[in-house]
Amino acid sequence: MQERLKIHHVPVKMYRSEDRLVIAAPMPGMEPDDIHIELQKDGRLILHGDLRALLKDVKELLIDEWSIGAYHRELQLELPVDGEHANVTYGNGVLVVALPVSTSLRPAHLTLKAHGQARGLHQGGAGHPTAWTSLE
Repeated sequence: MQERLKIHHVPVKMYRSEDRLVIAAPMPGMEPDDIHIELQKDGRLILHGDLRALLKDVKELLIDEWSIGAYHRELQLELPVDGEHANVTYGNGVLVVALPVSTSLRPAHLTLKAHGQARGLHQGGAGHPTAWTSLE
């Protein structure tokens, strides 16, 4: 058996606080450059993680129950949010997108960058500061 490319439908948890819409999605095995987040003009939020790598030089794959990426999910947001002031974090294999609730929708492409030596925590986006603590 050979390893196959699988596109994983990402399960999400979406919740709203007083001033933010937050989406959390498990996407293990990603690096910041692998993750693409887009809030489109029509209110669609696209979460995408590119495939990292398939096993190489394997003579025989015996069981193939999971793989790293490719991940994809599209969500239609029902309220206007400000993508330009969103915060994005990725740690322990979970992507979290925090979008400020707004009076009008502001589309954006959101990115992640490595953040110090925070043991796998990456953050990106602009705008409001994120509230997180490192265990260092």
